[in-house]
Order: sequence, then structure tokens, then C-alpha cells
Amino acid sequence: MSVWATKSIAALRAEAEATEGTALKRALGPFNLVALGVGAVIGAGIFVYTGQAAALYAGPAVPISMALVGIACAFAALCYAEMASTVPVAGSAYTYVYATLGELLAWVVGWDLVLEYAAGAAGVSVAWSANLAALLGLFGIRLPDALASSPTAWCTAAQVGTMAAPGCAHPGFNLTGAIVNLPAICIVVLVSTVLVIGIRESARVTNAIVVLKVAIVLLVAMVGLSHITPANWKPFVPPNAGAWGTYGWSGVLRGAGLVFFAYIGFDAVSTTAQEAKNPQRDMPIGILGSLVVCTLLYMLMSVVLTGMVSYKELNLPAPTAYAMQQVGAPWVIQAVIDVGVVFGLASVILVMLLGQSRVFFSMSRDGLLGRWAGRVHPVHRTPYLSTIFTGAAVAVAAGLLPLQLLGQLVNIGTLLAFVLVCAGVLILRVKRPELERPFRTPLVPFVPIMGIISCFGLMLTLPADTWIRLGVWLVIGFAIYFGYSRKHSVLRTKGV
Repeated sequence: MSVWATKSIAALRAEAEATEGTALKRALGPFNLVALGVGAVIGAGIFVYTGQAAALYAGPAVPISMALVGIACAFAALCYAEMASTVPVAGSAYTYVYATLGELLAWVVGWDLVLEYAAGAAGVSVAWSANLAALLGLFGIRLPDALASSPTAWCTAAQVGTMAAPGCAHPGFNLTGAIVNLPAICIVVLVSTVLVIGIRESARVTNAIVVLKVAIVLLVAMVGLSHITPANWKPFVPPNAGAWGTYGWSGVLRGAGLVFFAYIGFDAVSTTAQEAKNPQRDMPIGILGSLVVCTLLYMLMSVVLTGMVSYKELNLPAPTAYAMQQVGAPWVIQAVIDVGVVFGLASVILVMLLGQSRVFFSMSRDGLLGRWAGRVHPVHRTPYLSTIFTGAAVAVAAGLLPLQLLGQLVNIGTLLAFVLVCAGVLILRVKRPELERPFRTPLVPFVPIMGIISCFGLMLTLPADTWIRLGVWLVIGFAIYFGYSRKHSVLRTKGV
């Protein structure tokens, strides 16, 4: 069998209607799906990466970075919506590419999605730990640094010796003196337990938290508007600091590459297609609805945050809490905001772990991973073994690795997946024009082509060492595919 063989749409749709004993529970409506998307998008990006993008790359012009990412994601989201309504099966981009570009590229996307969801969950867990420390600090409780921060830091050459990054002695990995980030590990274990219990219970938790953190974003905006110092926005696009991507318009572009991580929630929505009540109708609503809501909130937050304090001070795991302290916000307001951030980041972790376990579930059903990853709990009807395995791996990464490195890994893997999904829409329109498409991407081929160009363009803004790590990751993935997955592929052994 050729590595370019595709899985038929008919087979994928039949798979979505699996037998009662192995099917996932269809419990998600359109509001649940929008909430899942907002739950993933409104989190580490708006509360953490906004500050880092401003401090390191874009300065006060970070709202422009947000807008650029929103436009690029809109092109990709329209393609995702068509694919999700046409192929309503768990697995997201992995499944879509399997139906259009072949098994090898499907494996590449599935392997990349590990970077997106697992590294994303780990990065948000690190941010959650920092914000928990800020919350406890309001009550006079101080967590020991040795057990509540990352033992490593990732530094660029531009950060070495600067006040914004006091722990950076040299480029690359630096030891911080800490032992392990214990709170980050604990939140991953807790969220994984919730996911094993059931999708309906997970959705209820997410819905409640989403309402809370959208309210927190609006509260931050209202409080921050009264403490804005217009001088903090000047110059709006700071001059280039000597390195490509550090301020200037190149910094705005590189900032977009960093904050791209903030927008991947609509991708996580598409992994739950087999758990949606009416996926053909509801998946496009969830994908596009969450993107529109979140883009507006991101631009609002970035304007307020850079107006409250100097952008140079925001390279922190908890910049929102820091800004509130600097402007002297009332203790009650700080406490409410910190509580919202802590719960909000927890919901992002939940959605990321949910997405990763569902990708493993789909890959297992196709024979590309071991059967264990596709096993469904007899009572809760969730892919419990893949959830437990994902949680264990993410807990280790969250306990040991720094936030900056994890964020870069997420972005490049996700962008590559988006490029391939946009290409898949083009190919499927040519090869299967008669296929039923409850949602059709408008302005084809313009929208898919612009999705490919914009997402690949954002990939080019990422540092060279990020590309090297992607290359190493793909080499490991190819070794697994040709050593195990191709031999056990259901498409190869059974022709389905």
C-alpha cells in the first residue's frame, strides 16, 4: 500500500457511528462547543503570552500582532469548519488530512498535534502555577520557589544580561536552582482525572469556567481603563533593538508567531466531532463562534495591559497579576481577577488534554498507535488510557520545562497542521466535488490559499532553533511510522 493512500469519507463516517460498546458519548451542543473553543483560547494567551509578546517582540503594537493572527486563523478556521462538517469524526486535522493527502502526511499531522496539545497543556500548567502563587501571595502564603517554579529557563541571545530576564546567563537552557514545578504537576493530574470521569462532566466544568473568565477579562478591562498611562504606548512600534524580531515591524510579525498559540481553541473544538450531538451543524458554529469572540477579547486585553504598565516589564508568567499590583488595584479586585485567571487557565489545560487524548484515540483506531490508546472506559465511555498516558507525559514536561520553550513548540506544530488542512480543502474540492458539505468554505480557492500563505508565513517568523526542534521531532515520528505504524495500519491490512 502506498504511504499516500487515503481513507475514504464513507469509512470515516461509518466510523463515527461505531457500535454502542465502543462509541464515544454524543453530549455536546453548539454552546458546549463554543465554550470549549473559548475555554482553550481565553487562557494562557490572554493572561500570559500577551505580556511576553509585548516585552520581547512587538511592544505596545501587540494588538496588531493579535489582529494578524486572527486574520490568519480566520482563513484556517473556515477550512476547518468545512472539514469538520464533511468528516465529523474525532481526530481534527489528523483525520482531515488522512481523507485528502494520505496516511503519511496524516501521521505527520497527528505527530505534530502532540506538540500542539501536549506541549500546550504543559505550558499553560506552568502559567497556572505562577498565577496560583500570585493568588496565594495576596493572602500572605508564599510557595517555596524550589517546588513551585521550573528548574530550567529558555533564553534568547537578546535576553542575556537584561533586567527583563535576570536568570539568563547564556542563550539556550539555563538552570534556575529550582527542583520541580509541583503545582503544575498537580493541576495536570487533577484535570486528567476529570477527563477520565466523562465528557459531559468535563463540558459542564468548562462552561462554568468560561463564563467566569470572560467576566474576568471584562473586569480587567474596566479596571485597567482607569489606570492607563498613554505614555506607555509611545512609541507604539518601538525601534528595532538590534535583533530581527525584537521590536520594529519585524517584531510585530514575530510577536504574531508567538501569540498564535493563543488562538488554537477552534482546533480543539474539531477533535470532539464524535461527541457532538449534531456535528454537521454544530461544529462550524463552535469553530467560528469561538474565534470571533476571542479575537475581540484579545485585542481589548492587549491594549489595556500595555497601557497600564510599560511593555518592557511584562515578560513574566503572570503579567496580568503584576499589572494589577503596579497600578494599585484594590485587594478585592486583585483577588477576584487572580481567582478567575487560575480557574481560566485550568479550563485551557482541560481542553488541551481533551484534544490530545482524542487524537491518540483516532490514530489508534486507524492502527497507527497501539490498541490501548483506543480503549473506551466501559462506564464513562471516554478514551481513558490515552487520557492517562497524555496526562502523565504532560505532568513531567510541566514540572521540568520553561514556559517560553513550550510555547514555541506549540506554535510551529499547529501552524504546519493548519497549512495541511487548508491544502486538504483544495484537494477535496477537486477530487470529490459531489461530496455533501453542510458547511462550505467561501471564496475557494482564495480562502484556502490565503490560509496556507498566512500560516506558513507565521512559521517563518519563528526562531531557527524552533525549526530544528521540529525537524528532530519529525525524524522521531518518521521512525515510529515506518517502524510500527505502517505495518499495523488498518488501511493497509484491511483496506478500509
